[in-house]
Amino acid sequence: MHEEIQQLQRQLRGAAFISGLGTVSRLEAPELPPIADPKTGQPNTKAVYRAFRQAVLTSSANVLREQQAASISQAVNILNVEIDNLSMQEFLGQLEQGVVFTPNVDHLMKLQHDKAFVAAYQQADYRVCDSQVLLYAAKFLGDPIKAKISGSDLFPKFCEYHAQNEAIKIFLMGGAEGIAAQARSRLNRRIGREIIVADLSPSFGFEKNPKECLEIVQLIRQSSANVLVVGVGAPKQEIWITKHRHMLPNIDIFLAVGAAIDFEAGNKPRSPEWMSHLGIEWMHRLLSEPQRLWKRYLIEDMPFFALLFKQKLRKFLAGS
Repeated sequence: MHEEIQQLQRQLRGAAFISGLGTVSRLEAPELPPIADPKTGQPNTKAVYRAFRQAVLTSSANVLREQQAASISQAVNILNVEIDNLSMQEFLGQLEQGVVFTPNVDHLMKLQHDKAFVAAYQQADYRVCDSQVLLYAAKFLGDPIKAKISGSDLFPKFCEYHAQNEAIKIFLMGGAEGIAAQARSRLNRRIGREIIVADLSPSFGFEKNPKECLEIVQLIRQSSANVLVVGVGAPKQEIWITKHRHMLPNIDIFLAVGAAIDFEAGNKPRSPEWMSHLGIEWMHRLLSEPQRLWKRYLIEDMPFFALLFKQKLRKFLAGS
């Protein structure tokens, strides 16, 4: 009997060792019981069996957790665009340098035919999901994305995350005349320090004026900023960033955030949270700016769903 108990304890140690492997969050393996009851000195067979069963169950549960973690892709491909699969906290925690784009349905449709936009996207260090619709699309494809990280959410969250980090200083670029300055004032007041150190609202069509672009580069270089936030619309902002990135050695992080500057300035209303959660934020924006956005949402972006179904079909046929 004593030999049988010792054998069970060796198996128990093995199961406990297995349940302690890996990097995902795990259940704790049970403590090993003594071979004999300390009071009676009799073999502790039942306790060892119970602990052995618990160790096996713990090990099995941890294996399932590992399999579940492994099934979550690090990047999700939607219409040939790789989207980083990160939560907001994960992303903010690891973002120390690089170019950040926030793909949405409109981006993905433009990327089907705009070669300059494609070239810019290929230079991005991060592409995080800007759209609830893309969250639904990823789930439909069988590769769920952890969270929506829209430019409109990312910009203020980035400022809040670095509220006490004096090393982070932002140059804010975008919006109509005076809008960037207004957003700067409101955000700095909310954050409690001068996290935005400079701002600029470029003229309409500035991206086509090499002289103005060089002047903007000089203003950014002369500032104390090490983060550049650009909100002039896609694909203009992404192409401008990648074209001038090499001329801005003082900038560690480039954020392309679309309408976020207008939202922070209070110049444009954001959609109600429930609309954003349901994936119909586009409807709110369409109703707010119908003349500017009707073509984008009602014509240019509609083929997205047919292309998504084609991708799903290809994936299904490839796996069958």
